[in-house]
Amino acid sequence: MQRTRIGVVAFIATISLATLLLFCGTAAAQSAKAEGLVIGRSGDTMTIRTPDASSVVVVLTDTTQVAQVVGAFKARRKQMSMAALVPGLQVQVEGSYNPQNQLVATSVKFKGNDLEDAQKIQAGLAPAKEQIQQSQQELEEQKAALARQQQEMQEQQQQMKEAQDKIDANKAAIEAANKRFGQLDDYNILDELTVYFGNGQVKVDPKYNAQLLALAQKAESITGYMIQVKGYASSVGSASLNQKLSDDRASNVTNMLLQQGHVPLTRMLAPGAMGESHQVGSNKTAEGQAQNRRVVVRVLQNKGIAGM
Repeated sequence: MQRTRIGVVAFIATISLATLLLFCGTAAAQSAKAEGLVIGRSGDTMTIRTPDASSVVVVLTDTTQVAQVVGAFKARRKQMSMAALVPGLQVQVEGSYNPQNQLVATSVKFKGNDLEDAQKIQAGLAPAKEQIQQSQQELEEQKAALARQQQEMQEQQQQMKEAQDKIDANKAAIEAANKRFGQLDDYNILDELTVYFGNGQVKVDPKYNAQLLALAQKAESITGYMIQVKGYASSVGSASLNQKLSDDRASNVTNMLLQQGHVPLTRMLAPGAMGESHQVGSNKTAEGQAQNRRVVVRVLQNKGIAGM
């Protein structure tokens, strides 16, 4: 009987100790405190820096009491909105820690003069933030403008390259024509006719028809003859356009000799487009330009055949 009583007493003592420990633990959790400077605020959480330079994340709930301590002896509390919890405010927080080691606040209090100081800090930071944002926006605009300039430069460089390629192609065509038609050391020039064209014109003026046909007829009487046709243009306008004009002029004269003059194809050298080369008149005057817009037709005979 005595042993039973001893067991009951021990069981009661154990339950009482566990209850006491649980109560003490709960009371300790509820009485957690932290004091420091608000360094960040995001929605229902804020971060404070404690005097030992550590950071504590504070969770604000609908039941969190926010109060401003006022009065000469700091004995009265004035209920405040959570909007007052701004960075730069010195606060005292009471609550309990959750499993994420965040302090869930039951109350947050601060001094009136601390709120004034924090508001002054915020007022001073606002223009600085706006200035930083404006500077960042200007920097982005400058970057965009620089990117556009680089794109335009690349496009201009591509256009310059294409223009240079056309110039090089024209030069090569002229050099090839000069090589093919310019060396007349082995030929005698037995007849020659110059056909002139209007500005930008490539069609043969009918007034030259009789002269071209007469040249073709005369060539038939020459043993081993060849007919050479070279087209030219003035330097007014672009070089590529003038190269094409000279080519079209020479081709049209050649076609007339083949089709109307009945010159055998085997007696025609390929027409040469000389472009702006070999100018015979000044391009500063209308008369000089007219002289340069021409096609020169020559009847050639090999010197070896002539000496036979």
